[in-house]
Amino acid sequence: MQAEPRPKTLLDQVRDAVRLKHYSSRTEQTYVQWIRRYILFHNKRHPSEMGVPEIEAFLTHLAVQEQVAASTQNQALSALLFLYRHVLQLPLNDRIDAIRAKPSRKLPTVLTPEEVRAVIQQMSGVHRLIVQLLYGSGLRLREAMQLRIKDLDFSQSQIIVRDAKGQESRVTMLPSSVQTALKENLQQVKRIHQQDLTQGYGAVTLPFALARKYPNANRQWVWQFVFPASSRCDVKTTMIYTHVLNRGGRGVRSPLDN
Repeated sequence: MQAEPRPKTLLDQVRDAVRLKHYSSRTEQTYVQWIRRYILFHNKRHPSEMGVPEIEAFLTHLAVQEQVAASTQNQALSALLFLYRHVLQLPLNDRIDAIRAKPSRKLPTVLTPEEVRAVIQQMSGVHRLIVQLLYGSGLRLREAMQLRIKDLDFSQSQIIVRDAKGQESRVTMLPSSVQTALKENLQQVKRIHQQDLTQGYGAVTLPFALARKYPNANRQWVWQFVFPASSRCDVKTTMIYTHVLNRGGRGVRSPLDN
């Protein structure tokens, strides 16, 4: 007689709920971390036995004893709200009134165009190419690392950033000054991909249910990553979050081309 499967732990339930909503892997890790800390702070009591007073006590501890930044405290609050709303399905009817962490008054450090060029000139190879795209196309690091061949449009000098917030795509510029180096990089990537295919590899993860809909798409060239890993792996498909407006690829001149 086959034994019944063990029930999932609370943190595994959190992971399932996060993935169901197509949140990024980084958000999953962050939420699990805060929920674990919340449980440990209250001596491993189950969150279903706690509520608003315990949440307030934990958030106040973060602000007063640990002196975390306001953004960090808000992150912890978001994780706990997600836990109660989407995992435990226990509504928090009372207002959460914890001592709030003080918002940072530090201004962000912004490099001048001359300083950016000086940094880029000290780099070479793929790392230089990635940094040029981050600066010249306004990509986030995760967005750059998850670019696929099909996302590059050299004829229109634009990049399609897919699976952005709200599961929508946006278009951004592809700097003309980086296109030659990018094409050379793609030639090298394609050679490696062909070698992988001959050895029975060369498959990548596909977003959503495309792997079931198109069984062979994961080995097609257009679905390969522009910046693949240096070694073969098995990574999870993640969603991408961004707050950049959809401005279009050709409507704005890239600062890298100035």
